[in-house]
Formats: sequence, structure tokens, C-alpha cells
Amino acid sequence: MDSAKPRRKPHVVCVPYPSQGHITPMMHLSKLLHSRGFHVTFVNTEFNRRRLIRSKGTESVSGLPGFRFETIPDGLPPSDQDATQDVPALSDSTRKNFLGPFVELLKRLNSAPDLPPVTCVVSDGVMSFAIEAAEEIGVPEVQFWTASACSFMGYLHYRELIKRGIFPFKDENFMIDGSLDTPIDWIPGMRDIRLKDLPSHLRTTNPNHIMFDFMGEEAQNCLKSPAIIFNTFDDFEREVLEAIASNFFPRIYTIGPLHLLCSRHVTDPQINSINPSLWKENSESLQWLDRREQASVVYVNYGSVTVMSGDHLREFAWGLANSKHPFLWVVRPDIVSGDSAILPSEFLEETKERGLLVSWCPQAEVLSHPSVGAFLTHCGWNSMLETVCGGVPVICWPFFADQQTNCRYSCTHWGFGVEVDHDVKREEVEDLVREMMEGEEGKEMRSKAKEWKRKAEEAAEVGGSSYKNFDRFIKEALHYVE
Repeated sequence: MDSAKPRRKPHVVCVPYPSQGHITPMMHLSKLLHSRGFHVTFVNTEFNRRRLIRSKGTESVSGLPGFRFETIPDGLPPSDQDATQDVPALSDSTRKNFLGPFVELLKRLNSAPDLPPVTCVVSDGVMSFAIEAAEEIGVPEVQFWTASACSFMGYLHYRELIKRGIFPFKDENFMIDGSLDTPIDWIPGMRDIRLKDLPSHLRTTNPNHIMFDFMGEEAQNCLKSPAIIFNTFDDFEREVLEAIASNFFPRIYTIGPLHLLCSRHVTDPQINSINPSLWKENSESLQWLDRREQASVVYVNYGSVTVMSGDHLREFAWGLANSKHPFLWVVRPDIVSGDSAILPSEFLEETKERGLLVSWCPQAEVLSHPSVGAFLTHCGWNSMLETVCGGVPVICWPFFADQQTNCRYSCTHWGFGVEVDHDVKREEVEDLVREMMEGEEGKEMRSKAKEWKRKAEEAAEVGGSSYKNFDRFIKEALHYVE
């Protein structure tokens, strides 16, 4: 009888923005969907597929039962550079070049006899071409905003900056004349913020700045989707989430921290073994931490995109050295703009007994290690959620985009962060590290970080807010009832 035929699996196609900070949370979401019975197709660019193979071997993209990898071109000149591509050029290309190849891929998947037909698409919140692609093949589509909800609200108001005559700035003096300290009290759900705390693409005199236009318009495009999911939890960003839902878009689902949900509820060891890191990870870091005292180590990582001057790199180095605290420092080869990251031999000699330098490491595991007492970070959203789940306070050095917003919230709303001046000096780094590791304020921030850890864990538990929201998301947005 027909009624006895097994039901075909739902098939979700997941397409992240092609940089590490977006690929990682999309992979967590994909694993969770697979654990709930979805066939998953995960879409990388050809450039990132090559990087994965160099980093992890061909098995990293060969797929598993019910979990396959596909690629689309990125529309940029060919390159085998082992670094994040130029962000403005890549962003511009997603709008101009991705729709056609993505639609072709969806149609090819639908015609493959050995695959269930595509039933839904989950795309990165800055890849709105997928809305049109999903409409073309007649399936639901959901936008996944991989950064903070507070930054999303900031991007939604980029158009308002134009209307108010704030953007673009008239001349370069805005960086030094106090303009960036202007209080912003007209964005719903965002308290105690200044112009400098909004996502940083507004800081330009160029009216045609690619990233200002791209991020502002992609945030607006999210509102055209049937639903938006956020990698956050209700308690963490409650005010701004409520403002988004009541003022702009009610169909939001908060399902984070995704890496915590994933670690607790994905039990298939093969699926858990899929590692989306585009860099080779250093396994020595965890063993090195095992030999250190509890809460004694400063972990330093500026993420996958941040670049700095050689002078700033050396100021950070000597600040860490002079603090006399042990440190684990991720120094990507491309972290210094236009040069390889070269640290002074005197620094390496002085710190060889208490410092470990690696090119990449399993950050979520590092931040959950009992030896880590503070995190010097660029404030990327994955880093913020991983440090919350580790119960570790932060020393913030935001670089660009949403990081300034996340930094402000860490220091004023969440209460577990302090900020380093952008023109970093070794004396300030030394003082902040000592205060965080030894002082009363550091003790209070560690306590606050542990409080947020408890709340994140509650959200990810069975019956917690994020767990229940994930259930709702599957049923309401992806139209799947188990």
C-alpha cells in the first residue's frame, strides 16, 4: 500500500557566506538539522573547498550518509592563497555572481535520482540571493543571521544614518573631533550606545562604500524572508530581540549558542567529526593548557579576518610579556597586513617558558579549559559566544563590522569585558591583563562571565529557550513535523 511507503527525508541546502566566521555556525546548524532527520547539502565556494582539502585532506569534503558537500564559484580571480579573501570584493561578488550558479545547483540536486528533492534552503543573512533562488524552485527559505542581534539592529538603521545626514562623513576629522562619541538614542532596544558602537562600516567619507551598502541592504533583505534565525539566546540580547520582533520582523528564532546546542544534542560521532576549519589546527594547545594552573592563562586570538600593523603586533607582544602571565596566542601567518607575522626574537626568548604561539587552534575547547582565565579578542560573534560558554571574561580589541557593537555590549551590558584603545600600547595591555587576572574588577568580571555561562547552558538544555525555539523553527519555518 502507498501508505506503507517510507517517507522521503526532507532535504535542506545550507549556504554560508564564504568566510570562517560564517561557515562555522552554519556547520553547527547543519549538524543539528541532520540529527533531526534532514538530508543536508552544505555549499562551499570552490576557493574554500580547496582550502579545506589543504587543511584537512579530501575526506573533509567527501561527505557522509545524508550529509553531502557541494560547491559554487565565487566569481573572483583564481587564487590559492591560504587566507580569507578580500571582504569587500567577496561581498560584492555574492550579489553579482552567486544567484545563477546557486539556482543551477538546486535544480541539479532536485533532478538527482539518488537524492531526496530539496524541501528548504537556509542561507546566510548576508546571502539574500538565496531568497530568490528558493522562490524559483518553490521551496521555503530562511535567513540565518550569524552575527549578534544587536549588530543586526545597527545595520537595519544604516539607511537612517543617511537620512539624518550622518553618513557619509564630510571629511576625515570625524576620527579625532569627537563625532564618533555622539550618543545614539533613537534605535529601539539599544541603550547607552554611541555612534562608534554601531557596526564600523559607517566610518567613511565615501558615499559609495561597498561594505556600508552591502551590510545595510542585506540586513534589510532579511526582512523579505519568511523567517530569520539568530545564533543567540533570549536572556543575552533580550531588549534588542524584543525590539526587532515588535518593530521590524516578528518571525525570529533564537537558537544559540549553536556550538553548545550542537555539542549536547548531536550524538553521531561521524557527523561530529566534520571539521569546517579552513586552517590547520594545532593540537598541542590543549596539552599545553593541561600543564597550567587553573585560570592562569591569557588566551589571545583576533579571529580569521583581523589584520594589524607590525607595530601593533609588537605592542601586544610586549604587553603580554611584561604582564608576566602565561599566554596562548594564535598568530595567523596573514595577521599583519601585507607581511608575515614576525615577532621580535627578544620577545620569543623572554616568553619561551610561559608562552605558546600557534597558527590556529580549537577555540571552543580552549575557552572551556579550566586553565584559561581571560580572552584577548577582536569580539567576533563566534568568539563572544564561545567565551560565554567557557565562562571567560574578555579584553576587547574590536577590528571592524559588528565587533565594535559586541565590544560595547560586553563592557556595559553584559559586564564581563574591558576595551583596549585601538592604537594599542604595551603599557595598557600589561595593565589590563594584570587587572583581569589579578584585580578586583577582573574577579567581578569572571563572576559575571560564569553567570552568563549558566544562562547559556540553561538555554541549550532540553526544555530550554533555545532548544524549544529550534523545535519551533523546524516545524514552523521549515514545515517539517517529525
